[in-house]
Amino acid sequence: FAAILLLVFVTECVVVVLGYIYRAKVEDEVNHSIQKVYNEYSGPNTDAPSRAIDYVQRQLHCCGIHNYSDWRNTRWFKESKNNSVPVSCCQPSISNCTGTLTRPVDLYQEGCEALVVKKLKEIMMYVIWAALTFASIQMLGMLCACVVLCRRSHDPAYELLVTTNSYA
Repeated sequence: FAAILLLVFVTECVVVVLGYIYRAKVEDEVNHSIQKVYNEYSGPNTDAPSRAIDYVQRQLHCCGIHNYSDWRNTRWFKESKNNSVPVSCCQPSISNCTGTLTRPVDLYQEGCEALVVKKLKEIMMYVIWAALTFASIQMLGMLCACVVLCRRSHDPAYELLVTTNSYA
């Protein structure tokens, strides 16, 4: 039992170390992925990636990758030719916002990339802390198992009661 707990404990420690090391690579992956998704945006309520962008912009109160001007470099902006960003970039306190770039004060000023990276790093830290908590509980379980094992070998009270050829 102690050996199995030790194996699980070592696995959790490896996961914690790898999670901490690769936490820094999250930003690179998000940057690459977010560029691709923004370039494939095809308008509100069309396909899943486009709906995801609108959802993220509404929930995180952000617009574009680094700011709202990033939309100028997307295929959707060039094809629509209306000099506006998606309505999901509009601040909810502004009524009748159309996303036009002639009124940038109506739009969220912060880009989404930094906020997405921040959220992912927060989630990874929660996972790391949960793994450390379970690892410490397993360490206590290993310690208890070893104590019982050591006492069993030294204390005759832990000897097995085996009777041979006895019939009840």
